[in-house]
Amino acid sequence: MRVDAGLSRLLGLSRTVVAALAEDGRVAVDGQTAGKSDRLTAGAWLEVELPEPEQQAPISGPAEVVAGLGILYSDDDIVVVDKPVGVAAHPSPGWTGPTVVGGLAALGYRVSTSGAAERQGIVHRLDVGTTGVMVVATSEHAYTELKRAFKERTVDKRYHAVCQGHPDPSSGTIDAPIDRHPKHDYRFAVVAGGKPSVTHYDTIEAFRAASLLDVHLETGRTHQIRVHLSALRHPCVGDLAYGADPTLAKRLHLERQWLHARSLGFDHPGDGRRVEFVSPYPADLERALELLRD
Repeated sequence: MRVDAGLSRLLGLSRTVVAALAEDGRVAVDGQTAGKSDRLTAGAWLEVELPEPEQQAPISGPAEVVAGLGILYSDDDIVVVDKPVGVAAHPSPGWTGPTVVGGLAALGYRVSTSGAAERQGIVHRLDVGTTGVMVVATSEHAYTELKRAFKERTVDKRYHAVCQGHPDPSSGTIDAPIDRHPKHDYRFAVVAGGKPSVTHYDTIEAFRAASLLDVHLETGRTHQIRVHLSALRHPCVGDLAYGADPTLAKRLHLERQWLHARSLGFDHPGDGRRVEFVSPYPADLERALELLRD
């Protein structure tokens, strides 16, 4: 076979890339530089000098004051924040808005340097449109311990959600695998062969058109509550991406899903004591509840 065809098959590279390597003198057969159209023969000694992999520039965001970012608790190991709507946990490709990481930096907090550069200190995330309590590691020890706790599911994550209609039964468990939506990149769905995902829920209060739920996450998949409630045909009120009624959302003056990370309980990474932090409802969710009760 020709050098470009043979190396393409051997290394899984395109023929264009292999041809460029040969033209740069990076391919040798039996010690002699080989061109892309030279022939490979059985028993020959083949040497290829591969280029260095491209280094991607780290994703970073500015340290900027984030309006509404509340500090519920802080010490040498952790800082617990009350995340407002419209704020991402950390910088990511395509996101130009505020982040928890940038907001903490602006407030003078130094977080753990473990993890990817853009996710330093971040041990779990909330969607941009989801408000509530988040913990960020400020020490390396805390980062390691908290990551382990989330992986071993010893963290008690409770959310409050207002879903459309009335789930039947009023309390139950949704055990359905989740993966990326087969047709929409930005969405997730219940998919056969997806990652195991378990959501427990209890009805706190029932209204004519909706229900306030207490949701306990056993796993922590992206958009898990939104996906599972949508699969039950009871999407979060205001969650238009997952099938919510836009008329009801407009009546309640909601511009995002009614979903709030209500509380977070875990063993403190510093001394092992059990701690729990609770976040009050933000103004837009509180107003929607009042309208549902009227």
